[in-house]
Amino acid sequence: MTETSHSRTQGAYTEDRTTGWVGWIFFAAVMLMLMGGFQIIQALVALFDDGFYLVRENGLVVDVDYNLWGWVHLVIGIVAVLGGVGLLAGNMAARILGVGVAFLSALVNLAFISAYPVWSTIIIVLDVIVIFAIVVHGRELKDDYR
Repeated sequence: MTETSHSRTQGAYTEDRTTGWVGWIFFAAVMLMLMGGFQIIQALVALFDDGFYLVRENGLVVDVDYNLWGWVHLVIGIVAVLGGVGLLAGNMAARILGVGVAFLSALVNLAFISAYPVWSTIIIVLDVIVIFAIVVHGRELKDDYR
C-alpha cells in the first residue's frame, strides 16, 4: 500500500496521509489489553481474598458483595482484552467495544475507588487515555493497516 493516496472531492484533490498519530491506536489497543489484564487480576483478588481491600462491602459506594465485584471486573477484563485484539486488526466493532468497555471500566472503578484508591485511580486514567486515542485517531488504523 502506498504511503499517500489521492482522492477527488468536489473538483479538488485532497491528500490522505498516514500520520504519526496511528501509534496512538496501537497504544490504545495495548493499553486496553493491559487494562483488561489488570481488571482480571483485580477480579481474582476480589473473588479469592476479599479481606485484601481497605473497606468492607458496606463501605463501598455501591453496597454489594466482593464476589459480585469480582465477576464484574472479570467480565470487563475479558471483554477489554478481546477488544484490544480486535482494535489491532482495525475492526470498527472493536473500536466501539473499546470505547464502551473503557467507559464502563472507568465507572466501575469509580464506584470501587474506596476499596482500592490508587489502583482504581490508575485504571480510570488509563481508561480516559484509551477512549481519547480510539475516538480521535481510530479511523487511521482501519484505513492504512487492514
